[in-house]
Amino acid sequence: MNKLLIHILTGVENPSRAVLGFLIAKTALEEGKEVTVFCAGEGVSCLHESTINEMQGVGLGKLSDYLSVLKKGGANLFASKMSANSRGITNQQLESLGFTPATPKMLVNIIFESDKVVVY
Repeated sequence: MNKLLIHILTGVENPSRAVLGFLIAKTALEEGKEVTVFCAGEGVSCLHESTINEMQGVGLGKLSDYLSVLKKGGANLFASKMSANSRGITNQQLESLGFTPATPKMLVNIIFESDKVVVY
């Protein structure tokens, strides 16, 4: 199976770019690919509770719709716990969204296990 990592580093400062990353992850999942999403840096700002329901890209739809499909569809969801905690997002909040709090070491391992890596 093809393994795709979508590494999302862009957050609320560029909602269209960030949401596009989640759209591509959703599309790959629907095409039968094994998908991993890893949010880090400003990318974790997408995971604030208020942001999820409000954030959308121009012509791309709402972030909440994509997150729902990814979670229900079995995508592997990770978020940097250092990035999240420094932005006021707790491990419990991440887990409630289906994201596993992760370390840099975990990201390195995921990169080397993936066939393709796309960064948004």
